[in-house]
Amino acid sequence: MITHWIGQRVFSTVHTKNLVYNTCWEDPRLDREALQLGPTDTVMVITSAGCNALDYVLQAPAAVHAVDMNPLQNALLELKLASIRALGYKDFFDVFGRGRHHAWRHLYHSAVRQHLPENYRRVWDKRLTFFDGSSRRKSFYFRGTSGTFAWMVNGYLRRHKGLRDAMLQVIDATSLQQQVELCDAGQVEQRLWSRRLRWFLRRDTTMAMLGVPRSQRKQIDDGYPGGIARFVEDRVNVLLKQLPLQDNYFWRVYLTGSYTPDCCPEYLKPDNFERLKAGLVDRVQTHTATVEQFLRHHPGQISRYVLLDHMDWLQEHRPDLLASEWQAIVDRAAPHARVMWRSAALNVDFVDPLKVTVDGRQHRVGELLSYDRDLAARLHARDRVHTYGSCCIADLQCPPMEPTRYDDRSQQDALLPEAVA
Repeated sequence: MITHWIGQRVFSTVHTKNLVYNTCWEDPRLDREALQLGPTDTVMVITSAGCNALDYVLQAPAAVHAVDMNPLQNALLELKLASIRALGYKDFFDVFGRGRHHAWRHLYHSAVRQHLPENYRRVWDKRLTFFDGSSRRKSFYFRGTSGTFAWMVNGYLRRHKGLRDAMLQVIDATSLQQQVELCDAGQVEQRLWSRRLRWFLRRDTTMAMLGVPRSQRKQIDDGYPGGIARFVEDRVNVLLKQLPLQDNYFWRVYLTGSYTPDCCPEYLKPDNFERLKAGLVDRVQTHTATVEQFLRHHPGQISRYVLLDHMDWLQEHRPDLLASEWQAIVDRAAPHARVMWRSAALNVDFVDPLKVTVDGRQHRVGELLSYDRDLAARLHARDRVHTYGSCCIADLQCPPMEPTRYDDRSQQDALLPEAVA
């Protein structure tokens, strides 16, 4: 179908040529409970916006490796790292907490830029308006692909008289009871879910702007009564009436374009900022590569893998790469390694059947994973983002192996920031 083709083209374009995520959409409070990071752990996480890589390093593991195919996502994390090294807390919070700084151009050229690798200087030299508040969107958190969608959602809310104000009152509630009362008083649920919005949420192009590939949308359409639009509606309604929004910085920044000092990611809090600045920031490294490419070149072992939801796309479009990625995960795994991932699917059925080789013998991945389903279910129910179908936490029960090295670096080199800077 032509709509399928358009959706796929939009998804491909936004993921290879644009900054897609300006903030992470995975709740690191749950990750901390799941991962139980210690001083000897080495973490591999898909970068996204880099917020969670900074959250993990605050637990003081040995190292955090942030890996992403999109060099602009790594560029954003590198900008955060450079700004932590160069700025004081107030300026840093204005930039990444409020999403804008009146003197950003001066700060960038006089202090931040010198701490950036050359490739990433070229990226941010051309994007100074993202943070200076000069555009009509005002905040960095209304920039990029997902930020543009957030800005559009705010425009939709403003067109319905009083609806945005009612939503802001709900997220400012100081208790769940008050939150529910304000939601009912403002008739938020009834006014929010118009026929036009439901139609909009069913479009592949809409989902592509949010970074959701058609494979994820299909998993929800196949497994959830009412499909993607009903799934989104039900998830948001749970957020409005069943989960406290007082510390839900994910939806606050989505609706307001900024965090507050009391409702923000951990890296934006004063004490944590000082800990990062004192040296923890140096334990974070970025890598522009696929997960497999990084693992094949990485000289050490990985004890904690955070794979986000990227396997949803791989399992439909490149199942061969999904299998070889898991081989690389097994090859690089430290003893007692733990793997965590999320999925749009309510039940993930595509990981366990994959085949990998251990000590010369072939195994199904499911034979090597010991799932903690109770922990995953408990954490998933408390997820402040609440947009995924499921969460998986598993220990990898196999000895580490000597991995096969890549000889051809041309594929990885093609992903470096020169291609997009």
